[in-house]
Amino acid sequence: MEIFERFYGDLLTRSAEWELIGLQVFLGVLSIAVLFALFRHEARAIVFGTLLGIGMTIVIYGQFGFTRILGVGSILFWTPTLFYMASLQGTSAVAKTWFGRWLWLAILVMGATLALDYYDLARYLMGERGIIALIASS
Repeated sequence: MEIFERFYGDLLTRSAEWELIGLQVFLGVLSIAVLFALFRHEARAIVFGTLLGIGMTIVIYGQFGFTRILGVGSILFWTPTLFYMASLQGTSAVAKTWFGRWLWLAILVMGATLALDYYDLARYLMGERGIIALIASS
């Protein structure tokens, strides 16, 4: 639990306000999957992929600290989850259901999050390997 507390502390102190708002939107939208998971096997798969991504991010944090490589945890598990979510669109089991409507929103939010994770990974691979520090604006 200590590693999660350190990660959460770094997240709050080293992230820009827009990143924290984006994280809240992401968690809010994806948490709805838990409700759908009560009766939709597709939602259970989405919850599973999301939890694996979060767990892997914590593992990577333990090894590398709060660096730009953190996104690899998301990339490894959320990329296949996103493709799975997209593959559900247009199927009769999803079309015109509340789950289907939520799925569009979840695809957009997860896609945006992954785009930022891939961008951070590219920056890491190009040599930006230091601890992420929030730059104070004047």
